[in-house]
Amino acid sequence: MAWYQVKGNNEDTVISSRIRFARNLQGYPFGKGLSPEKANEIISMIEQALEGLDFLKTDMNALSPTAARALAEQHLISPNFAAATGPRALFRADGKSLSLMALEEDHIRLQCILPGLSLYDAYRLAAACDDRLDEKLPIAFDEELGYLTRCPTNLGTGMRASVMLFLPALTDAGYIPSLAEQLAKLGLTMRGTFGEGSAAHGALYQISNQVTLGVSEEDILHKLTETVENIIGKERRLRKAVTGEAALLREDRISRAEGTLRYARRLTSEELFSLYRDLKQGIALGIVTDITSETLNALLIAAMPAMLTEHSGEHPQTPAARDALRAKFIKQALEVKTHE
Repeated sequence: MAWYQVKGNNEDTVISSRIRFARNLQGYPFGKGLSPEKANEIISMIEQALEGLDFLKTDMNALSPTAARALAEQHLISPNFAAATGPRALFRADGKSLSLMALEEDHIRLQCILPGLSLYDAYRLAAACDDRLDEKLPIAFDEELGYLTRCPTNLGTGMRASVMLFLPALTDAGYIPSLAEQLAKLGLTMRGTFGEGSAAHGALYQISNQVTLGVSEEDILHKLTETVENIIGKERRLRKAVTGEAALLREDRISRAEGTLRYARRLTSEELFSLYRDLKQGIALGIVTDITSETLNALLIAAMPAMLTEHSGEHPQTPAARDALRAKFIKQALEVKTHE
């Protein structure tokens, strides 16, 4: 079962937690300096190192552009990896939330993503696999600089820990810019829904460590967890502070959003994110009772453009046709859920 289909803790404010390790092999260049032959050699070495760990290999060049984008929409790979050309492969652990991008920006991008605030659990799974790679492969490491990476900002631990948060109240109150400034002072950064350079659709934000050199993995996990818990508390307090006419208006907006999601004949991706924002808050407040948070999360991802095409088997030729297909898909999914 995919990570976004599973109930996580703190589901009213936390979507997911992710740990990512950047690793490279000694003696092999990066990017354009890497020949196809050497690239395939690296992929083969990684495959051998993972043997016996139930990883399934996908040759990215064997996938259609739509199938590759669908993996990015599930946050299993980066958008850049989906759009790249040349030899590259994805390894996914069967029955786990581990995946490895071979030949993204670095030779190895190993990640674990879990629902809810689960940084330590994700770290344990990813670290165990990382230890295996360290044993089997000539990983580039320097005693002073730590793990050597293509981008200097990843030097040291080579670890990025991130949490996807749902922050509608902080967004509405205009606190996000000041929050981003405060996070920067702590060595953390705030990004949009799909990572660096993306917008924050549906009041969804990724918060991650920005510093990897001169700190330990434990330091990163502790600081990020503590910071996220503080943000969760502020978000919940702001939600409770809405009373009187403002609360009635919020409830009305949430109820209208549920009706639109169930009965609309067309839905754009932007409209879906807006409805998601209202409905997820409605679930957290107890206003929406027949749609669960994990159902809503799964619908959001399944109704993204590439995912929609992959699951439906249909290939809409116009944006309007795709929007109609999205509305139909969501309506059917909710009808099945409510009649179980």
